[in-house]
Amino acid sequence: METRFLESFVVFTESRSLVEASRKLALTPAALSLRFKALEDELGYPILSRVGRIVRPTAAGLRLAEKSRAVIQRTRDLRTLGDDPELAGELRLGVASSAVAGVLCNLLLDIANTYPKLELLITKGSSADLYGMLVEDRIDAALMFEPAFDISKGLEWASIHSERYIVIAPASFGKRNALDVLNSEPFIRYDRRLWSGQIAALYLELKGIVPRDRLELDGLEAIAVLVSRGLGVSLVPDWSTPWPEGLSLCKLELPDDRPFRTMGMMWPRASRRTPIIQALLAMTTGAFR
Repeated sequence: METRFLESFVVFTESRSLVEASRKLALTPAALSLRFKALEDELGYPILSRVGRIVRPTAAGLRLAEKSRAVIQRTRDLRTLGDDPELAGELRLGVASSAVAGVLCNLLLDIANTYPKLELLITKGSSADLYGMLVEDRIDAALMFEPAFDISKGLEWASIHSERYIVIAPASFGKRNALDVLNSEPFIRYDRRLWSGQIAALYLELKGIVPRDRLELDGLEAIAVLVSRGLGVSLVPDWSTPWPEGLSLCKLELPDDRPFRTMGMMWPRASRRTPIIQALLAMTTGAFR
């Protein structure tokens, strides 16, 4: 049985449609359908149900996908047995959407030059999503933000870089007090569904500030652009990645008890890929120095 076909089917079950799975795999929907037909012929039972143009996995197909993840992982392990584990193999790396966007491209170039036999499979998502993927063994490691809760005993955490929170406001607010601005001006809130947004919300609560909410967004760049255009002010981390060009805003410092968010790497404690993860951790840490 072709493990590539199993891997394609797992990707399909994790996607919203056959078309989306095809894009992820760089295959046509027709080619993907042929792979699934070959699996059905070999297995002897249907793994897909088709109602009109809607294609979904059957209950048996979902069970197959769940079992296949372990098979795919073992196959990946077998491919690396003849290599130096510190220099070769495959690593499924999760990256929080705003964690290292600015340095990720340079980091990937450095990794490719230093470890040419290492293949990185990048998955982007929120830190909460990546944490769930680590627990479910769907990724090998994640560059993400530190949670406010105690992590699972089966996971390791290493801090890389911290970012303080600031108030961003239109440039004309440059001499105003940060807390006064939060109390009085229309507020663009950093999405509270994100861990980093929850840090901002907790700080406002501790300070007894009830802002005049105008919008709630999950994109730091979009928030910065709207603040620059005078739509309001915001409480955000002073993120390390390049800010959008042409902004007309100011950064107002908070008092000494200002919050921080910490970016780092998380991975399973018993991972066979720990040497590769440690090497990647060292390179990422170096990128922030």
